[in-house]
Amino acid sequence: MKERTILKAKTIFLVHLQKFIGVLLNMITVVLGGQIGSEGKGKIAAYLASEHEVSIRTGGPNAGHTVNLNGNKYIVQLMPCAFVNEKCLLAMGAGSLINPEILLSEIDRLNIPKDRLIVDPQAGIIEERHIQFEAEMLKNRLSTGSGVGSATVEKIMRKPDFRLAKDIKEFQPYLANVSEIANEYLDKGKRIMIEGTQGFDLSVHHGSYPYVTSRDTTAATFCGEAGLSPRFVDEIVLVLRTYPIHSSNGPLHEEITWDDVTMLANSKNKIQETTSVTKKIRRVGKFDEDLVERAVRINRPTQLAINFVDYIDSSDYKVNKYAQLSNKSKKFIEDLERKYGTPVTLLGTGPGQDDLIDLRTEKLKTYHEHIS
Repeated sequence: MKERTILKAKTIFLVHLQKFIGVLLNMITVVLGGQIGSEGKGKIAAYLASEHEVSIRTGGPNAGHTVNLNGNKYIVQLMPCAFVNEKCLLAMGAGSLINPEILLSEIDRLNIPKDRLIVDPQAGIIEERHIQFEAEMLKNRLSTGSGVGSATVEKIMRKPDFRLAKDIKEFQPYLANVSEIANEYLDKGKRIMIEGTQGFDLSVHHGSYPYVTSRDTTAATFCGEAGLSPRFVDEIVLVLRTYPIHSSNGPLHEEITWDDVTMLANSKNKIQETTSVTKKIRRVGKFDEDLVERAVRINRPTQLAINFVDYIDSSDYKVNKYAQLSNKSKKFIEDLERKYGTPVTLLGTGPGQDDLIDLRTEKLKTYHEHIS
């Protein structure tokens, strides 16, 4: 009896020690957009996937994330971009809103096994009536028309016919309490990534209202949607792009044309982007320092990731070493670091996952020593 008591005491001690170590180490990375969306968050999340055991997607299907891997282009609206890491558990948090048709299609298209994806029973469900309700907003370019806003209203109002993931037959094999499982992973010292969606200036609270989305898009809110405490967050990666884009109506700093971008980048080939899901030509503007300053101030990132560096100078297309970048691009990057006091650690120079310069090893140690 005495031996059992001692063994039980040791077990309890080890459990609490594991939790204490988890808190000390901090085990969560939050990836989010710092502008108006389409900053290339999917590329960054997919790159970081190999360093995490769990990846939780927040938000809804009103934003498409793109991953270019091994010559294949994947566009996902709900599946975490960490699907590229076969050892990473994928999760849809309680704060997410799911269109079953889209998620089931992505499960099939990406060949995701049942033991790799968990869906929180309390995640909200988007139905056709939600999409139809937003048809007028879509016409006026105040919405993507995906039904996220309408579904959010019904969930908040506790409408009796609003359904949750637990009410969907096809989701039964995937149902699990995401917050509980994620916290168990944390207690074991495992790393978790939260994949935020859309961009900072689309926040319903902090963005350019009314040209915003139906939710908050800040790091703290993403933690709440995933069911995790901000106390465990040690890395906040704010993703930016050199020329911000806007797919809908709303303010855009110093709006220019894609011909202007092509000329400024001194590119021989025309530069032009369309939206990943609806294929509309995106509006484009010059880098808005004031907007990014607000995003930095509210989210307090530990790192900045910059995509489309080759739009600064086309000679930097697919360059994979910082020393090989043009002086024009280096100046742009170094000016950002001085202005925001945050290291630029990841640089996207092309569409592929390999088109990325990783400066974390040399920059983060110095940064963390400085702020500690």
